[in-house]
Amino acid sequence: MIQGGKVHYNGQRCKPSKCVEVGAKVKLAQGFDEKEVTILELLDKRQPAALAQQLYLESEQSIEKREQNAIARKNNSFFAPHPVNKPDKKQRRELLKLKSS
Repeated sequence: MIQGGKVHYNGQRCKPSKCVEVGAKVKLAQGFDEKEVTILELLDKRQPAALAQQLYLESEQSIEKREQNAIARKNNSFFAPHPVNKPDKKQRRELLKLKSS
């Protein structure tokens, strides 16, 4: 994620070698969502995910925004449902006719 430019440390893009400090604000872009977290504590060793989640705090605005985006994506799927199966050759020709005219 860092090499893809999806991580911002205190408002700036960071490199993998960046030293992390307690109290720093980190913004992570994951798919359609964006998380803003504040680092509460650091550990020397890699720990299980359940313990790692206790070391940072996600902001209220970030949680609210992710929930709103999830609801919007869910509502959008009702208006543009995926077809049950792929169109056959005749249906594809009809679709191409509609799109070209």
